Amino acid sequence: MTQRISKSKRFFMMNPVIQFFKFIWLSLKILVIVAGGHGGTRNIS
Repeated sequence: MTQRISKSKRFFMMNPVIQFFKFIWLSLKILVIVAGGHGGTRNIS
């Protein structure tokens, strides 16, 4: 029983973190695409 509770706790703790990183990764991707597509002043190589 204790293992199941810890597993569910771990899932609840990990899920928001994964979503948060997904959001950051997506926003970063969009920023790079927008900056590159619109000829940003910064040159990322």
